[in-house]
Amino acid sequence: QVQLVESGGGLVQPGGSLTLSCTVSGSIFILYSMGWYRQARGKQRELVAMYKTGGDAVYSESVKGRFTTSGGSAKWTVNLQMNNLKPEDTAVYYCNADLGYYNPSYEPVMTKDVWGQGTPVTVSS
Repeated sequence: QVQLVESGGGLVQPGGSLTLSCTVSGSIFILYSMGWYRQARGKQRELVAMYKTGGDAVYSESVKGRFTTSGGSAKWTVNLQMNNLKPEDTAVYYCNADLGYYNPSYEPVMTKDVWGQGTPVTVSS
């Protein structure tokens, strides 16, 4: 019913940039926020940025000043611009949405349990 599709990951050299995108599909009527998480090998998943519709984005200290999340040009799309990437940014990145949608019975459903499939980011020379 609701899907998050991520794109934009890849291999980049230290100091380089990448832009991740997360697009929500389905019968969406509101997107409250979109969180960007990452999970490095052998580590726990961590929140790095959160886009808030109509509000200020928040960032973890490890990415503040380097990453920017914003609404995309397409509806229900949120981007994560990552600049000055470091090897320690290497991880699988996931988006997670807090949203409302209509189920097949046209009933409104609120959920925070919608995740993208993950996109790998590798920062290496």
